[in-house]
Amino acid sequence: MTDRWTVPRVKSGIPGFDELVNGGFPKGTTVLVTGPTGSGKTTFAVQFVYKGAELYNEPGVIVTLEERAVDLRREMRAFGWDIEKYEKEGKIAIIDGVSAVVGLPSEEQYVLEGNLNTEDFLRYIYRVVKAIDAKRLVIDSIPSIAFRLKKEEEIREVLLQLNTILLEMGVTSILTTEAPEPSRGKISRYGIEEYIARGVVLLDFIEREVELKRYLLIKKMRETKHSMKKYPFEIMSDGLVVYPSGEIY
Repeated sequence: MTDRWTVPRVKSGIPGFDELVNGGFPKGTTVLVTGPTGSGKTTFAVQFVYKGAELYNEPGVIVTLEERAVDLRREMRAFGWDIEKYEKEGKIAIIDGVSAVVGLPSEEQYVLEGNLNTEDFLRYIYRVVKAIDAKRLVIDSIPSIAFRLKKEEEIREVLLQLNTILLEMGVTSILTTEAPEPSRGKISRYGIEEYIARGVVLLDFIEREVELKRYLLIKKMRETKHSMKKYPFEIMSDGLVVYPSGEIY
């Protein structure tokens, strides 16, 4: 007999992570990936979309607001990820949200204009998601949304609108943000991101024998059981790997 309360899962594509969340992200959820600079947020997010296309035949959209699409592709090639291949197959779409803001021309298929308001910004993302029938979405990053719209004081309203439209689209989403001081409980730039998202994953560093080590902590994940322990992870030559059986160094 099928359990009517079984929650459909979306595999993360990150070795070791799904074991911590009962088999994968709840389908259609919105997850905030937060941490300080260099902790691996962008790698985590892009890996989610790339592996979705490569392993599970699930199209995905990456909204890059911190670096140009061409730079993102080049960086991810270091992991052996051929993003362009899946773009040509219609399984990945990258929305360039940087070029117009900094005044550079863009030859990308999907480009955000430099003067979009909140509604147009969200509408454009919605249109691209529907164009490739995306199942996964990444927005990297939330602070760059506020910078782009030049209305940081309205970030709460923007995030509420974003959350509503993501739920309407039905995609499983990852949003990234900066964690100013995780050790003091400040895990997001604006203090509202973690309340909007249905899941929160913290990537951070811990010092061991004068060396910084990375760890991952799932602070929240609705609709699923999950561990509340800190787990080591590494960024390897082929991507991010979590060690669910490992102790925190």
